Amino acid sequence: MEVTLNAKNHKYSIYIEQGCLTNAGSYAKKLTGEKVFLVTDSNVFPLYFEVVKASLEKAGLTVSHYVIPAGEPSKSLPMLGILYEECVKNRITRTDLIIALGGGVVGDLTGFLAATYLRGVNLMQIPTTFLAQIDSSVGGKTAIDLPSGKNLAGAFYQPKIVLIDPDVLSTLTDDIFRDGMAEAIKYGCIRDKELLTLLENPKEHLTEIITRCVTIKKNVVEQDEFDTGERMILNFGHTVGHAIEKMGNYTEYTHGQAVAIGMVCILKMGLSLGKICEEEANAVIRLIEKSKLPLCVPYDGEQCLQSVSSDKKMTGSTLNAVFPKGLGNCTVEKWSVAEFNRLALQTQIFTN
Repeated sequence: MEVTLNAKNHKYSIYIEQGCLTNAGSYAKKLTGEKVFLVTDSNVFPLYFEVVKASLEKAGLTVSHYVIPAGEPSKSLPMLGILYEECVKNRITRTDLIIALGGGVVGDLTGFLAATYLRGVNLMQIPTTFLAQIDSSVGGKTAIDLPSGKNLAGAFYQPKIVLIDPDVLSTLTDDIFRDGMAEAIKYGCIRDKELLTLLENPKEHLTEIITRCVTIKKNVVEQDEFDTGERMILNFGHTVGHAIEKMGNYTEYTHGQAVAIGMVCILKMGLSLGKICEEEANAVIRLIEKSKLPLCVPYDGEQCLQSVSSDKKMTGSTLNAVFPKGLGNCTVEKWSVAEFNRLALQTQIFTN
């Protein structure tokens, strides 16, 4: 399956093929004739690095690499600095290729590296987690976290190719797979009500779920590549989710877990505002619970929500908040931070 995303400056292919990891070299060869710098993490390295490296070398490419520690704390300015120096040491030039082999952290960090090293080097995304395959590897958002918040330093930088191999998901732990479930549920809420039915038994429909999510993402990105309008709908559940991640220093809750709680919050807020009926809101909350994702968090709500004012979806003094509009539809509204937080606290997702 090939999905084509028509970005402003170029179009690129997203390949969704079982076993395509072993053919990474043939795809990479289209983008460079010489060197590849590959970034992966300590979880993915023992599983897939040698397979990808062998394919790249078979295609006649010289491969250098760097392994970052797995986890959100690696998506940082110090780690980005290390990768810059590694690129220099390995004499990576603007005609070479940078590859991200891993989940969302690897993809975001490596994408920002490719966007900024030498003012731009070709990028290939090879996502290895459910979350990265259906969401973060597509659309060109790259970023690192700052101490004051998540994804506050970044760039829009589209890859040249995205290579998605559903087979690699068989090695994921249940916890990491559930992270992706949160983003898949998000897509069902904002654009594809029927997707929520498939997510009742996700492993029976993996390729279809990946394809549907990627297609939604590419359609939204084509309409709003730089996140000034419609693309904001992809942040459904993320405003409160990012606040929860920050409160836990990016280690207590994964991105998917935090987004799941954020979706519960926004669904309950939408219910109180009459934007979604109780039956639909509760159906999604039951699916989140069935997916073994958390519904609440043992934090002090007022303290946790303090970081909402530094959310990247702020415009001036107002917050662009994404609310449900029934299932499979949503709306972006401007809210004051104080009013948004007041209503969020009433949902009782904060149990401390």
